Amino acid sequence: MTILKGKIMRQYKNKSTAGKRGDSIRSDCYFEIELKDSAGIKINLKSKVDSMYGESIKQMILDMSKFFGLKDAKILLEDNGALPFVLAARFELAFKRLFPENKKEYLFPFHEKNSYSTKKDQLRRSRLYLPGNEPKFFVNAGLHSPDGIILDLEDSVAPSEKDAAQLLVRNALRSVDFYNAERMVRINQLPNGLDDLKYIIPHNVNVILIPKCESAEQIHQLEKEVKKLKKQFNVKSDIFFMPIIESALGVIKAYEIASASKNNCALAIGLEDYTADIGTQRTNEGRESIFARQMLVNAAKAAGIQAIDTVFSDVSDMEALRQSVIEAKSLGFEGKGCIHPRQIQVVHEAFAPTVEEIEKAKKIVLAFEDAEKKGLGVVALGSKMIDPPVVKRAIRTIDLGILNNLLDKNWRKQ
Repeated sequence: MTILKGKIMRQYKNKSTAGKRGDSIRSDCYFEIELKDSAGIKINLKSKVDSMYGESIKQMILDMSKFFGLKDAKILLEDNGALPFVLAARFELAFKRLFPENKKEYLFPFHEKNSYSTKKDQLRRSRLYLPGNEPKFFVNAGLHSPDGIILDLEDSVAPSEKDAAQLLVRNALRSVDFYNAERMVRINQLPNGLDDLKYIIPHNVNVILIPKCESAEQIHQLEKEVKKLKKQFNVKSDIFFMPIIESALGVIKAYEIASASKNNCALAIGLEDYTADIGTQRTNEGRESIFARQMLVNAAKAAGIQAIDTVFSDVSDMEALRQSVIEAKSLGFEGKGCIHPRQIQVVHEAFAPTVEEIEKAKKIVLAFEDAEKKGLGVVALGSKMIDPPVVKRAIRTIDLGILNNLLDKNWRKQ
């Protein structure tokens, strides 16, 4: 038996580990906790930054040991430049692998620059996927200026590391500066993904990606749990959903899924699983998935939300990526997934409006504003009537033009 905070806890084993070790590891660490019967906390620190931060790291370990009620243990830390939020997540996991009954959470304050929220129609041209158990990618991801950053708990994380990813993603949401990118998390496939929610809902997530979605009932399940957790943790900010369609059944039920919740902001497609499901190979040209992509776009537009295209898996072929985005845009998609930072700029440029699109949008916006000044209830451009969705699309085109430096924000004066 081992005593924690005056209570006798069942000891599952006397040693546990968490994290990564080796010469090639960077911005990460490895913890080993071995329980002892006496002698207090003994720390063996092996760190590349020992001379600068060794004492503060040791103090943090002592503070966390006290927080969790760990009295007697030998603790080994091999540190390869891990930031505090990573050290804390790895330590907490090593401890909880010994004492899974302990539900306490060691939480950092929210980063001062992460107080921004999001909107349902937020610009979502690019979303950069980051494996949830690879903290080395987290800190600089926002510097590449994606519209959204996805901390992934699903396919990119090995089953044995799911618990590690949950704690790392939780800590990252609180501690990392994402440079105004939308903070997204892809949870695991439902129902397992419901367990992920308690690690993200209280910690300032903006959008939840729901993989392999095949029914409205799955959205309702998620919505119910999110609502419960928001109330429990007094979360006031909006949290939106992005279901991902990845199967033949999901494609057939796309509209049912897209319209299942007012919190849905977009519908995305994942073609690796979809093409496997229909028994074909995925190609850059995408002829094998044209039906599914058109179905998804129509479902999303009918439900009044965005349509988001799949990732492009060849990170070395920028021209093929550009053509893929141009095709996606022609089908009605408004964004695309990225698996490498170098893809982001190409995606943004290819989704940017053309000169012709910008000129047409300017005329529509000016005609609408002129009609408003005159108190007219009907807006016309030449012989064509302009309805509100057309004006909204024109305004979005103008905004995209300004964002991509193709149009001056004072274009009306020019």
